[in-house]
Amino acid sequence: MVKEIKLKGDKEIQQVPSIKDKALRINMNENIYGTFAEIGAGQETVRHFFRAGGSSGTIAKAMSAYDKDFSDAIYGVEHDGRYVTETRLKKMLDLEKNLIEKRLNRDKHPNKMFFSYANTVATIDFAKQFKGHGWVGIRYQLEPNEEYNDIIIHIRFKETDARLQQETLGVLGVNLIYGAYYKYNEPKKLLRYLYDHLDKDQLEIDTINFSGPRFADVDNRLMSLQLVKNGMTDAVMFNPQGKNILPAAILYKKNILALRGSFRPVTSVNMDMYEKSLKMFLEESKVEKDNTLVVFEITLSNLRSEGEIDERDFMDRAE
Repeated sequence: MVKEIKLKGDKEIQQVPSIKDKALRINMNENIYGTFAEIGAGQETVRHFFRAGGSSGTIAKAMSAYDKDFSDAIYGVEHDGRYVTETRLKKMLDLEKNLIEKRLNRDKHPNKMFFSYANTVATIDFAKQFKGHGWVGIRYQLEPNEEYNDIIIHIRFKETDARLQQETLGVLGVNLIYGAYYKYNEPKKLLRYLYDHLDKDQLEIDTINFSGPRFADVDNRLMSLQLVKNGMTDAVMFNPQGKNILPAAILYKKNILALRGSFRPVTSVNMDMYEKSLKMFLEESKVEKDNTLVVFEITLSNLRSEGEIDERDFMDRAE
């Protein structure tokens, strides 16, 4: 694939590959082969691969299980009754990955690198009160017999038209699959490339998690820091295990006690403030201990107090 080069001043600027070029490069790799399962906004990602040409060597199956009963029959029942969740996405990835391994004989396809791409989204409602959101992910191999890697993201739509949101989702999906295969060794750049041919006014990425053998050295807390640094979202959260978590899911209907500080390091004063404020908070009439969550907050301006953000300093504070 030849990329266009433009001159700007004395520098050569390498053009970003088009969405068609990205899909075509995937299609032309005879060893990349997998399934697409998309719920909630049409088959917006896979259509780019169909249109690019040569898709028969890439697409094993493309499906959408829109009816809830059909979806439950395929992927299982969600106990909370919700379908646009990380749990649902992981069930989709699990099942589709298992099916492709079951249905394709490794002896016949010794060099295939299998993948399962999935998304479950809710686009804007008719009343235009809720702009919509979704979970998008890929589970994939970079060597035929290698354990699978996962990249899972949560997105929020900003556009106020369902058709535009569908188009945005399709572009994001191609960027994710392309980045997973060709930019996996540079996760920070992979994050930025998710916005190729997209604008931050169209889409917010507020959660991302990498896992698997190729991402064993990736700390997802640093990836969440990149989301804020790059202006992809305003705030991120992670739990004590270092996994990025979705604020809307964790904070829903909780009693929240927030403590802001520099935590460099966590001092006895910080701990005294935490313990005494929590004690006072729990004495409030409508606050229940079992439904209370304590959040420690560090602002980006605090991290930049001495110039550029020092990632080691950030990790020390996080720990």
